[in-house]
Amino acid sequence: MNACSSKKSKVAWDQSFSIIGSQSSPRAADLNGDGILDIVMGAGKNEYVYSERGVLALNGRDGEIIWQQDAQDQVFGSATFLDITGDEIPDVFIGGRSPNYRALDGRNGNVLWAYDTSLYADDPILKYARCNFYNSQVIPDQDGDGIEDILIVNGGNPIIAPYVQEGRVPGVLMIFSAVNGKILAADTMPDGRESYMSPIVFRQPEADDLTVIFGSGGETLDGNLYMTTLTDLRNQNLVNAKILASDTTGHGFIAPPVAADINKDGYYDIVAISHGSTIFAINGKDQSIIWKQNIEGTETSNSFGVGYFTGDDDVPDFFTFVHEGVWPDNYGTNEIVLDGKDGHIAYRDSIGCTAFSSAVVYDLNHDGNDEVIISVNDFDCSLGFLGQTDGDQIANRIIAIEFKKGTQVSIDRQERFKNIFSTPWIGDIDGDDYLDIVFCQYFSVTPDPLVFLGMKVKRISSNVAMDEDPVWGAYMGSDGSSVFPK
Repeated sequence: MNACSSKKSKVAWDQSFSIIGSQSSPRAADLNGDGILDIVMGAGKNEYVYSERGVLALNGRDGEIIWQQDAQDQVFGSATFLDITGDEIPDVFIGGRSPNYRALDGRNGNVLWAYDTSLYADDPILKYARCNFYNSQVIPDQDGDGIEDILIVNGGNPIIAPYVQEGRVPGVLMIFSAVNGKILAADTMPDGRESYMSPIVFRQPEADDLTVIFGSGGETLDGNLYMTTLTDLRNQNLVNAKILASDTTGHGFIAPPVAADINKDGYYDIVAISHGSTIFAINGKDQSIIWKQNIEGTETSNSFGVGYFTGDDDVPDFFTFVHEGVWPDNYGTNEIVLDGKDGHIAYRDSIGCTAFSSAVVYDLNHDGNDEVIISVNDFDCSLGFLGQTDGDQIANRIIAIEFKKGTQVSIDRQERFKNIFSTPWIGDIDGDDYLDIVFCQYFSVTPDPLVFLGMKVKRISSNVAMDEDPVWGAYMGSDGSSVFPK
């Protein structure tokens, strides 16, 4: 990837797992105290099926399992790290279907606490928190125990067919005590709709309270993007939340938004994309629309990769995927760069077929402009998202795109494998000042992308010298906050 480096890129390890798969994206933390970052990710068998390997912790040195934890259903969330045991090893907070959300001891994977929906069957709010848990955020200590706490949403109902309203329940925004799992606050979506969107939280300049951004709606149901404060959530007053944007075309807000200062006024602005591929850039100071862009004839559940792609200014730009067709019959993918300054489409291509992973970002050739590293699936896109049956015609690629030259660099190719959901991770695992790339690929000889038949997790030790850590090196950014630093 970097022709100026004498170091050669190589596969440092390639770990295979039978039967299981994952919709999770890897995150990294040192779990065994050896100074090398280890990989944590959710996993599992098919939906509603128990697996001994629901959460995996892999040694960053060689890919071997440090520990594993079982799960009654798929764990598709990405890990949040916070030390609650006081041993200076990050503990793991992660969730998924059925519902499943747990705190695990980072050293050995033991369950520290787990959410139990049966305890809340009669609660007027928490009785609805019986669906899926998405990605969580660490927030300041809310219960006075000296440990930060957890913000998360529960929502969605995968057993309800598209376009069907009956049986759906409102999403629930929740605060957990990180130490013991006690629910400190919870409230339903103001519009009573479901939620699939991981919330984000940040503090604006000189603000006394934290801003929380969350969303409602789904692939076939209208929804809203909301702004509230942590105090209003603590007081169960989400009814006071302000609507920042709406999609009334049968689409909600699924992909997590990004907080980034795009008008250079010192405030975090909010950039969000609806499932109907309408992108809203919202002024963080007064909530006015800075710009708005719609990519007609497409849909998306993909979040953004954020970096400086256009080379024209110091305003961050936004990379995402959008998909042709109508869910669940999506069939083709477009790669899009939106200029952060005015929202115009600065780059558009069509590489591979539908998938719901996101991009990671780094200046790979040190020219001052960022590139993206993405996962691409190659098969016959005309057959649709569910139509491919010939495993010999399926391949997954990991590529880098350099936007200024419009060129692509191949990093890896795996025949008979694909990746629908998992975002790569990049960073320096072993402290050698060279970029490592960790990614997942899933064995595929069936048209159903939700059927798991086995997976690979790979680490590539690249020849890209690192002069700084990646800002957007994982799903929702390197720290998982979806906040792009000013």
